[in-house]
Order: sequence, then structure tokens, then C-alpha cells
Amino acid sequence: QVQLVESGGGLVQAGGSLRLSCAASERSFVINSMAWFRQAPGKERELVAAIRWSGTNTYCADSVKGRFTISRDNAKNTVYLHMNSLKPEDTAVYYCAASRRLFLTPPLSEYDYWGQGTQVTVSS
Repeated sequence: QVQLVESGGGLVQAGGSLRLSCAASERSFVINSMAWFRQAPGKERELVAAIRWSGTNTYCADSVKGRFTISRDNAKNTVYLHMNSLKPEDTAVYYCAASRRLFLTPPLSEYDYWGQGTQVTVSS
């Protein structure tokens, strides 16, 4: 059972930056992709960015493209979300997730492992 632990959330002013980290308890070769989701109060959980464990394929949602970047460190079994030019509308709980599916961005229901979430609050 793979465990995911997020860190790096916090309070930041608009225009600031944060880096979220997601450490996997092990390098499970059944995992094909990792992703960051976010959920704001009263809203559905949405995909923010995704990356494969191997290769160079990445995905970023239009709402964060050009501001957020996803990367990974295979040696540390860790995925990062680099968030720049943060806006108040980026305020949400951010979740790390891992999927065994072959698609880079499978449906939310097909993510097999989830972290506990980390709060990001952007003040105006």
C-alpha cells in the first residue's frame, strides 16, 4: 500500500510562491502517474497538474498554466508542485494522488492513492 504525504502548504500573499511536496512511501512500479488536485470550499475537486513516473509527459490545467509547474525527483520518490504568481482563487486544499492507469490524466475515480491534503491560502 503506497502512502502519500504532502507538505509545503501555508499562507502567502497574492503574487507569492509556494512549493508543495508529495513523498511516496515507496517506489511502486504499478504507479504510472502522479497528480495534484485541489478543492476549494463548496467546489468540486479539480485536477491541477499531472506527471508520469517515467518520461517527460506533464499536464497543467489552463487555470494554472504558466504559473504552476509539476516536477519529480525519482531518487526521492517525490513529486513537487511549484506555484508562482499565486492568486486568491488558488486558495484550496491541495491533494496529491497516484494512479496505476496508463493515462496521464485518468478520471478522478481512477486514482488509487491519495494524500491527506495540505492547505494553501492566498491573501489579497
